[in-house]
Amino acid sequence: MMKQYLEIKELHTDAILFFRLGDFYEMFFEDAKVAAKELEIVLTSRDTDVPMCGVPHHAATNYIAKLVDKGYKVAICEQVEDPKTAKGIVKREVVQVITKGTILENSILDEASPNYLAALYDLDQVYGLAYIDITTGDFWATEFTDNNFMQNLNSELLRINPAECLIPKWSKFALEGLVLDYNKDLLITYIDEEYFSLDKARQVLIEQYGKIDIDGLGLGGYSAGLCAAATVISFLESTQNNFLQHLKIIKSYSINKYLEMDYASRKNLELTTTLRDNRKEGSLLSILDYCATSMGKRALRNWIEQPLTDIYNINLRLAAVEELKSNISLLNTIGSILKDVYDLERLAGKIGSNLIMPRDFIALKSSLQIVADISKHLSSCQSVLLKKIAQLDTLSDLYEIITKSIMEPAPMTIRDGYIFSDKYDKEIDELRKLSTQGSKWLLDFEKREKERLGIKNLKIGFNRVFGYYIELSKSNVHLAPPEYHRKQTLVNGERFICEELKNYEDRILGAREKLFNIEYEYYNLFKESVIPYIPRIQATAYLIATLDVLYSLAYAAYNNDYIRPELDNDLVINIKNGRHPIVEKYLVNSRFVPNDLFLDGINTNFAIITGPNMGGKSTYMRQTALLVLMAQMGSFIPAESARIGIVDKIFTRVGASDDLAAGQSTFMLEMVEVANILNNATENSLIILDEIGRGTSTYDGLSIAKAVSEYILTFINARTLFATHYHELTSMIDDFATVINLSVSVKETGDTVVFLKKVLPGQADKSYGIHVAKIAGLPNTVITRADEILVELESYEEPIKSDVILQPLLFDDGPDFIKELKELNVDEITPKEALSFLYKWKKEIS
Repeated sequence: MMKQYLEIKELHTDAILFFRLGDFYEMFFEDAKVAAKELEIVLTSRDTDVPMCGVPHHAATNYIAKLVDKGYKVAICEQVEDPKTAKGIVKREVVQVITKGTILENSILDEASPNYLAALYDLDQVYGLAYIDITTGDFWATEFTDNNFMQNLNSELLRINPAECLIPKWSKFALEGLVLDYNKDLLITYIDEEYFSLDKARQVLIEQYGKIDIDGLGLGGYSAGLCAAATVISFLESTQNNFLQHLKIIKSYSINKYLEMDYASRKNLELTTTLRDNRKEGSLLSILDYCATSMGKRALRNWIEQPLTDIYNINLRLAAVEELKSNISLLNTIGSILKDVYDLERLAGKIGSNLIMPRDFIALKSSLQIVADISKHLSSCQSVLLKKIAQLDTLSDLYEIITKSIMEPAPMTIRDGYIFSDKYDKEIDELRKLSTQGSKWLLDFEKREKERLGIKNLKIGFNRVFGYYIELSKSNVHLAPPEYHRKQTLVNGERFICEELKNYEDRILGAREKLFNIEYEYYNLFKESVIPYIPRIQATAYLIATLDVLYSLAYAAYNNDYIRPELDNDLVINIKNGRHPIVEKYLVNSRFVPNDLFLDGINTNFAIITGPNMGGKSTYMRQTALLVLMAQMGSFIPAESARIGIVDKIFTRVGASDDLAAGQSTFMLEMVEVANILNNATENSLIILDEIGRGTSTYDGLSIAKAVSEYILTFINARTLFATHYHELTSMIDDFATVINLSVSVKETGDTVVFLKKVLPGQADKSYGIHVAKIAGLPNTVITRADEILVELESYEEPIKSDVILQPLLFDDGPDFIKELKELNVDEITPKEALSFLYKWKKEIS
């Protein structure tokens, strides 16, 4: 047996081998040491010097999940022949290799998120990316060819968040550096070079999909994407011995078909997780997610992460949301019905990977019955999308097949038997009858023997060692008749067998074993027979998921008082009383203060926003970006009204956090992100800039902030919101006709300052930094001293006696002599008058 183990292990040196021995999976040698440590199970060697440990096969899923989650690869080695009929060592082979990207067990996956396996390929500086969710069969491929490939590639990786990424060994250093700089926790698996040849890639796709037209897939010009896609398939074939019948046709796409967001913007806007703790709660997804199904939750995430740029398709979504929102009765009915629909996408995946259990078929049947009801309820809808969903394939033929074939309640596993309905097969019915009669015969036999021998506590039992037995207590052993043959001695009695019991046992067990074998064979045939239904199930699942997202958005709109935005191809953003969708939901004991924004893209496209910290500038800007994104994903938005010209890209430069691991300071990180914006924004973009230049000296920062603003206004003309403490920038309104000044309002009453959170035209005259410091809890002595220093700086009185060198305020006009000097015409004064001015000014500054 150990020789067999070593031969199999030699083929899977990079994986922990789960070696099936009876009811356990055993691990040996180094695998055992690693597994014992990671799983916190006992490491033993029994009577040999070979380290070993094991886990029960019925509990293996959780142990495997722990190892895979820690980044290990697990190879499952099963007994592939019946030990009873085996000659010599039972034949074993690896039936599946499980990695983070190839998990198929729903119980260890997040039902609301896809689980992507990705692959990257570098072909002469063209980068191919392909990724698949093996549980649903969704398969995508794209390429990055422009000068900004690194930002775009990593933005896509952040969006799809793959569980595992395949990279060729020969480009390890190039690709690994590109990816890990942005995705430090990404699990990378290195693949042999031969997987990445173009000829092999084409052959792999033909073997998977048949004689397909590569150009028809949209991959004809995507050589790098083609290689990446083929690598995914090759890897799956090498790790999954199960069928891959559910893989959908690869969808090629270009990122510019969607609203683009770079890596920083996706994080800053907290679309699906928060910046603080990387949790869903507090993200835009958490606000919009009222989905009733797992499919819908995954689809909603995708809508948020890939907003559209095509007005027609956006309006299709908005019209459907509007129709559901305006019909509360229908909305509630749809929500109530959808909650009982199982995950059709992953059920189709189970069929395609040959892992579907009888109970899964009952879940599929139950869902198909509901699908038929959904079609009826949507039959009178008028919007294009809802009409299309109403005409979905109800798969009534598959429903009938399952109803006639699979018994309810279905068994948990195949080994439990009783898979098929009565009258499905005559032989199965006869064997079941014999098995059932056998149980009745045993009860009758036990009753007869009790009466015949006068032993009330006589009982019939069964164990795997010697089958059925008759058990007598020690006090009754002497009453055993001659035909009872002693089989086992116990502390409190004896176990016997007799010829009559043994003969019937053979009939019963023979019938049960034959019944199991027949049902097992028929079940495999049944699974194969439903494989052709996979594309139809997937198509219906897609429409149900779409309906669920529309329901969720309609419910969010109804529940949160959202309105339908108007979209066009102009450069306008006109939002009346807009609200931040996340902040307003988390306010306690106060109402969110709504704000307006008007940029027509022609006369006004650049808003400089000044005002105190905590005044609401950042909230206002992020709110604008989120409302644009929500509108283009097809959602209603929190506002009184809104007209939005389609945005092709959203850029946000907000927040400040050092990336020390990458050796980047706050300022360096800020400059990298600003450079990305200036190099890639277009006039159709939306740019959000918060406090550019604050990470360096005052004059450097001001210079950079102004230069960046001038560049955007001169060369890009994108709609821009620029929050700053450099009040000098507000003078740009005199130099550029499209600049407007906005400020967050403040109410002062004595020493009390109240931030009103209202954004109004005009510029702020103070920053109120000391007041913010007081709110933050700085000691009173610090606050008092800060007030004193501020007075001194503003009045230019006694020099500040401190070892700390403070920069002068840029916003102070300075002493009076500066004004006089500016206004003085030196060509019109005499030498005596000039000398008089000098004496006067010297006296003022002494």
